[in-house]
Amino acid sequence: MKINKDQRGLLFHSGDYVKMLKPGKHFIMPFYNVEVYNIAEQFMPAKDLALLLQDKELVSELDVVDVNDNQIVIHYEDGKFKNVLRAGGKYAFWKGLKEHKFITADLTTPYIDESIDRGILQRPEFAGIAWLCNVETHEKCLFFLDNNLEKILEPGSYIFWTGTKAISILKADIRQQQLEIPGQELMTKDKVTLRLNFVCHYKIVDPVKVFTQIKNYEQQVYILMQLTLREYIGTLTLDEILQKKEEIGSYVLSALKGKALELGLELNFTGVKDVILPGEIKDILNQVLIAEKKAQANVIMRREETASTRSLLNTAKIMEENEILYRLKELEYIEKISEKIGQITLNGGTQLIEQLKQIFMGVSKTLPESGTK
Repeated sequence: MKINKDQRGLLFHSGDYVKMLKPGKHFIMPFYNVEVYNIAEQFMPAKDLALLLQDKELVSELDVVDVNDNQIVIHYEDGKFKNVLRAGGKYAFWKGLKEHKFITADLTTPYIDESIDRGILQRPEFAGIAWLCNVETHEKCLFFLDNNLEKILEPGSYIFWTGTKAISILKADIRQQQLEIPGQELMTKDKVTLRLNFVCHYKIVDPVKVFTQIKNYEQQVYILMQLTLREYIGTLTLDEILQKKEEIGSYVLSALKGKALELGLELNFTGVKDVILPGEIKDILNQVLIAEKKAQANVIMRREETASTRSLLNTAKIMEENEILYRLKELEYIEKISEKIGQITLNGGTQLIEQLKQIFMGVSKTLPESGTK
């Protein structure tokens, strides 16, 4: 039989391996058989590979890779990624036709050697072996190895081996966050029960402390604000609270800033969102407000009436001292009345007409005199 240049043959006699057949023509005796393999492909014999590898001549034709437990081997063929060789076995590849390269990775540590191309680790062949962790720009991550804090991961992309050690990640959002205390019932100094909607803005500045030393940090901040509000509101009357809403937030901020840092947080703002009064108190305040507005309206009306009366008095004094001005004022009012009259009907004979003539003649005589002065 003929073995081509891209082939190798394994000669067997009654099922037992005899030797390797190189390219060329070979005479095969009875009771012998040959298995032919393409050297462009991985060598995967039907017989046990370990048994065949006892033949030194065959071994010289092969690249043999033994992958131990807790290891993987990344196989490159002619400089290109080919496949992943899993732990617990031997693998053989024919030499000559293709160039093979192998990179061994130790899975007992999660850290990946710099010689391994990160790009190939996202391929499906690495599913369950390589774990990708993306840390966003607004995050910091706590990296735990076997439940022990290993380090803090800054924003970026990270890949780890998922081997013999347990890996866990805690992500901390370092953006400004908001916490609200809705409908907090509080009693004032004058024994009025009211409800406050309170809000605070904070940031995580020490994620290690927040996640390893503090349990439920948001709940602890909530309780601290609740107690501080209760203490401060109890020192103020209802009127003081309504007048000093902005000061309440400033007080709570200054009182809790140091305590927040002990929790790994930074308080940036606290303030009263709403003051909710009981129904009866609200009605009383509305009545007081209405009374105040009515009193203000009355004051304004009296002031305007006084000003108007004073203006009339001043006008009367001027007209009393100046007869021409008085006559002009009469004409002004006659003009205004005339604008609203469409037709005049006179009853009373010539006597009424003569009286009107005398009035107008008297006015006309007065005007030239005023013009000459």
